[in-house]
Amino acid sequence: MELESVPGVGAKTAAALRELDDPEAALRDGDVASLARAPGISEGRAARIARGAIRAEHDDPGGFTATKRAREIHEDALALLTDRTVTDYAAKRLETIYPSGVRSRIEEVRSFAESAMAREPDPAVLDALSAVEPLAQPGDVRVRDRCLATRDAERYADAQAAIPEVSVEVVDDARQLAELARSYSTVVALDEAFAGVDIEGDVRVEPNALEEPESVVPERVLTFFARNRDRIRAAAEVHCVADLDAPCDLETLLSALDQLDEDGSVTGDEELDRLTTAVDDLDAAVSTAESVANDHLREAIEEQDVTIEGTDLLSLVERGAGVDSLLQRELADEYAAAVEKARDHLVDALALRDMEATARRAFPDEPAYPVEHSEDVVARLREELTAARDQRATRRKQELADDLAEMREAAAALVDAALELDVELAIARFADDFDCTMPEVTESEGVAIEGGRSPLLDVPFDEVEPVDYAVEGVTVLSGVNSGGKTSTLDLVALVTTLAHMGLPVPAASARIGRISEFHYHAKTQGTLDAGAFEATLREFGDLVADVDHRSAAAADGAPADGDATADGDGPAAGTDDRPVMVLVDELESITEPGASAKIMAGILEALGERQATAIFVSHLARDIREAAETDISIDGIEAKGLKDGELRVERSPVKGKLARSTPELIVEKLADDGADDADGFYSDLLGKFE
Repeated sequence: MELESVPGVGAKTAAALRELDDPEAALRDGDVASLARAPGISEGRAARIARGAIRAEHDDPGGFTATKRAREIHEDALALLTDRTVTDYAAKRLETIYPSGVRSRIEEVRSFAESAMAREPDPAVLDALSAVEPLAQPGDVRVRDRCLATRDAERYADAQAAIPEVSVEVVDDARQLAELARSYSTVVALDEAFAGVDIEGDVRVEPNALEEPESVVPERVLTFFARNRDRIRAAAEVHCVADLDAPCDLETLLSALDQLDEDGSVTGDEELDRLTTAVDDLDAAVSTAESVANDHLREAIEEQDVTIEGTDLLSLVERGAGVDSLLQRELADEYAAAVEKARDHLVDALALRDMEATARRAFPDEPAYPVEHSEDVVARLREELTAARDQRATRRKQELADDLAEMREAAAALVDAALELDVELAIARFADDFDCTMPEVTESEGVAIEGGRSPLLDVPFDEVEPVDYAVEGVTVLSGVNSGGKTSTLDLVALVTTLAHMGLPVPAASARIGRISEFHYHAKTQGTLDAGAFEATLREFGDLVADVDHRSAAAADGAPADGDATADGDGPAAGTDDRPVMVLVDELESITEPGASAKIMAGILEALGERQATAIFVSHLARDIREAAETDISIDGIEAKGLKDGELRVERSPVKGKLARSTPELIVEKLADDGADDADGFYSDLLGKFE
C-alpha cells in the first residue's frame, strides 16, 4: 500500500509513518495504537488515517451518511459503544468502524463483532484495563558519559543520525582518542584503524556500532521500558485475569521490568549499588576519616607527657622544626595508628575492594596535625570510583537491554492485545446491555425488524416497548401525536446504521437490505421561508436525480460517474448501484398542509419508481394518498384509545392501516358517552373523520 495513496496522508505524514516497523500492516489492520506511535501522530489523527486506509482498502467511496440527521444517528450509535470502553484508545479505535455500503467492509467488521460478542465482560478484566495505555515513545534520551569517535567526516554525519543520544567527535589520531577517554567514561571508536591501539580508559573499537545502536546506547531500550513499565505490567495483568495467550513469558518480562527504576537505571545490582554509594559518600567518608584520626591523635597527646630537654628544644628551633617534627620524634607510633584508623574507616565506610590501595594513600605517612587528606589522591579515587560505577552501570544496562530488546515486540503486542480486548468488550457490553443480535444484511430491498427497542429514548432501556416493523419500497407512517412515529423512525435509522457498520442491533432479529446511502431528514421547526423551502425541494430533487442516475447505471451494467466526499460528509453520487434509504419526519411542516401533501406524494412516487426504500412520517397520510397517482403504502401506529386522559398506543406499526389521530380519539370518546352527546353533536363530528 502506497502511504501517500491513503486519504489524508501527505508527504509529511507519510514520512512520520515510515518511522514505524510496518506502517502498511498498521494501516491495513486499522491499528490505531501502532499508528499513534509515529512521531507527531495523535490517537485521534491515527483513527482518521486508519479510517481513510480502510476506505482505500475496500474501495469504499464513503458518503453513506448523506444528511445531518443521518450523521447524528451514526454519532449516537458510536457513543453507545464508546461509553462502554475503559481506555481512551478503545474509544478512538471504535471510530474506525463506520457505516459503509461496501459488502467486504461490512463482512470484515461483522466477523470481528461476532468474535467480540463471545467475550465475557468480567468486572475484574475491566478493572485491570483501567491502567492500560498505548506505549509511549520516549524521544528525550541523552547520554553524556560516553561518545562516538571517528576519523571520517561522512561517518560522523551517519553516526549523528543513527545514534543522536550521544556526542560524536572527530579525531585524527590515537592521541586525540586518548584525550576523549579522559573526558568520557566510555569511548566507542568507529574506525578499524584504531584496533590494537593501547589507550588508558574504556575505549572500544566497534566498526558495526551504527548497525547496532543499542550496544552503544542501551538507554534507548531501557528508557522505553521504564516509561512504559506500568502500562506493560497492567497489560500483563489483563492477560492473566482474562486468561489470554501472552506473546511472551510474562514471568520473564516482569522479572526484567523489576530490575528497572523509573528513570531507566538498573536496580537490584549490589556491586553497582556499592560503587554508586561510594561515589556519593566519598567526601563525607574522607571528612569522617580525618575526624577519626585527629580524635585519636588528640587523645594520645592529652594522655602522654612529653619531656624535651632544653638543648633538644634549642636544636629543633634552630633547624626551624615545628609540631610535625615533634610528632615524628615523640608520637610517631601514635600518629601512625591514627592514620591507619583513618584509612581503615575510609575503606570500610565505602566498602572498597579493588581500590583499597588508592584509598589508603589518601592519608600520607608524614606526620602532621591536624591530620589532613591528600586532595590529589582523593580526586584520583573519585575518578576511579566514578569510572568503575559508570562502566558497571553501562555493562548492566547492556545486559538488561539485551534481554529486554528481545521482548520489545512482544511487549508491544501484549499492550496492543489488551487495548484491542477493550474494543471487543465494548462491543460485547453494548450487545449485552441492549439485547442485541447480529442482523442479516441482504441484497434485497427494505428493512424488517422484530422486537426492536431503541436505546436512544429518554427512558430506561428495560422500559422500552419492543417494536415490530417491516418496510419494502415507499411507505407513509401515520399515527397519533406522541404515539412513537419519530422513535420508530429513529429505531429504523439506528438498526440500519449499525447493520452497515457490521455491528449487532438492538432487536430480536433484523433483516436489512444493503444500501449505498442513508438519508434522514428530521422534523423542521416551523414553516420555511421561500428560500429555505426552495433549498429543501432542491435537496430532494438532487436525491431523486442521484437515485435515477444510479438505477440507470445499474441497468446498463456500469457504475455511475461522480466523486465521493470523504468520511461521510454528504452523498457520494453515483458511486454504487445499491439502492438508498430515505427517512423523513413530518415534511408537511415546511409549508401549507395542502401543498405539503402534493409535494410528498410527488417525492414518494419518484422514489418508488427508483426502487428506494423510504418511510415518510406524516399526519397527512390520507391527503398524500389522494394526491398520489400511484398506490402508496400507508402504515399506522394504532391508538387503542384514551384511558384516564392518557393515550394508549400499540407501538408496532400496522401494515396498510391509516392510523386515527388524537382529535378523532377524543371526539370518539365524547360520542360514546351518551350523556354528553344528547343532541348528536359529537357523533356528527366523528362522522367527518370517515
